[in-house]
Amino acid sequence: MGDGTTTLQRAADAVTLLLDERPTVLLAAVLALLAVGWSASWRWTRTVVTIAHEGGHALVAVVAGRGLTGIRLHADTSGLTVSTGARRGPGLVLTFLGGYPAPSLLGIGGALLVAADRVALMLWIAIALLVATLVHVRNAFGVFAVLSTGVLVGAVAWWGEPGLQDGFAAALCWFLLFGSMRAVHELQRSRRRGASDADMLGSLTWLPRGMWVLLFWLLAAAAVIVAAGILLFG
Repeated sequence: MGDGTTTLQRAADAVTLLLDERPTVLLAAVLALLAVGWSASWRWTRTVVTIAHEGGHALVAVVAGRGLTGIRLHADTSGLTVSTGARRGPGLVLTFLGGYPAPSLLGIGGALLVAADRVALMLWIAIALLVATLVHVRNAFGVFAVLSTGVLVGAVAWWGEPGLQDGFAAALCWFLLFGSMRAVHELQRSRRRGASDADMLGSLTWLPRGMWVLLFWLLAAAAVIVAAGILLFG
């Protein structure tokens, strides 16, 4: 009984310490979780995850030596990145693989900068990535979505007080991390088969669709754990 009480007390002390030392990060995590978990807000904010997702496809396509034709973002929060090159092979596999992990990787990268007190740098990097994405967007809604996201981030980076910048940057990191997990959950539950990244990877490799979905799940969950360690204890 004594050991159990001691363990609970230590856990309570650890939570209290986190609340004292990382209140902004914890509040940002709660707000991001609400934004992702509440369907009404998710419908409005999911496009940010889609931008990161399609940006991941585009970047990997270029690195893999494929030609990048363009990116399209749609009002239903779906997206499409079109590249040219071989119809099979590692380059195409990597291109399809680059989408779902992209928001998680951006979340981890942002967490490293937040933990290092380089919030302003993180926000300006985010703006640079949005500008690079905008150059390749090929439809009106996509331009609107990327521009509005960039304006919001730019306003915080340019006019925001340090406290606001810290909270916004942390919330953006958490949102990308949690949003990546919800996106994989939606992929798993989707009844539309044949056109998703997991379907395409299944057709290009010997691994079935379900294994690719499982891989996306593992990567998204691992990213949340890693970023939480960085943001809360880094």
